[in-house]
Amino acid sequence: MDDGLFVVRRGPASAHPDPASHPISVWRSPQAHERDDMTKRIRKIALEEHFMAPGFENYSKAFTKHMDADARSYLASRLGDFDDMRIAEMDKAGIDYVVLSQTGPSVQSERDPSVAALRAMENNDFLAKQVARHPDRFGGFASLAMDVPRVAANELTRAVETLGFKGALVNGHTNGVYYDDRSYDELWERMQALDVPLYLHPTDPLPVPKAYDGHPELAGAIWGWGVETGTHALRLLFGGVFDRFPRLKIILGHMGEGLPMMRWRFDSRFAVYSHGIKLEHPPSTYIGRNIVITTSGVCSPAALAGAVAEMGAEAVMFSVDYPYESTSIAADFIESAPMVERVRELVCSENAQRLLKLDQR
Repeated sequence: MDDGLFVVRRGPASAHPDPASHPISVWRSPQAHERDDMTKRIRKIALEEHFMAPGFENYSKAFTKHMDADARSYLASRLGDFDDMRIAEMDKAGIDYVVLSQTGPSVQSERDPSVAALRAMENNDFLAKQVARHPDRFGGFASLAMDVPRVAANELTRAVETLGFKGALVNGHTNGVYYDDRSYDELWERMQALDVPLYLHPTDPLPVPKAYDGHPELAGAIWGWGVETGTHALRLLFGGVFDRFPRLKIILGHMGEGLPMMRWRFDSRFAVYSHGIKLEHPPSTYIGRNIVITTSGVCSPAALAGAVAEMGAEAVMFSVDYPYESTSIAADFIESAPMVERVRELVCSENAQRLLKLDQR
């Protein structure tokens, strides 16, 4: 296919997984060894890159309890590092700038709203200090306690206007509460006024659907997280959030959690089964305009080609999902995926630069 933006060519299947290459993401791309020796790489900005603030380890047990000891040790060493390992990997991969966010589920799993609000502020203050040490390489996404929309809106304002953060990352629902509820309009209004995005990151569904009974592998990162997060984004869309706040931007990782491939069907079936819901535009309009995506954790040229074809070249951005995925694999993938160079430049850095107002970079 050659539409002037993307060229997809048939080629050999990717290499089989190599379990020794990475304890989390266990395969290595066929271009990796060649790329390792390259001194010049395409400039990149990455948006789903995680850290661990001191004292937040217990919140992450829900995400790490099913990993083996080696994987947990690997993650801990890298989540807590802001210098040698992280920057060395960025340099090797040609990643000029990353926006850091507290690894999940963070304060979204805190049951006490007052504690959640305090911990979110502590986390943001800690991150601001790390960013200040490497301001040319790091930016920050704020943690927000979403229990009380006004508290979240005020902390977002502080994080953006005082700490210089680029937006916020929230780990899905807060104890089963979703953000299409009209009480969150106060937060969306503030976010639109500040002109910063919200990165909607996966978390576990609550309760776990019966369809996953007997198949715990389906409930998390393999499948359930994408379904959960994509559904949350659709709640915002069909709940009219983007009609009320047309300049609001929501970022979805993992190549859009499956939504780009379903745009046509959303329009087709909503025309028949609207259940009385009225939107100003067909559902597909919002996916690409208000919902934009990153490539984090999906290093598939075919999936990338489909996402760009569905959403447009300006709605897709590079990311790694560090340290849960391999930086080198992600960099090799985006540099070798068959697309015209103008699209590659947009995806690798220019779209993020525009969205985050990094004009000085």
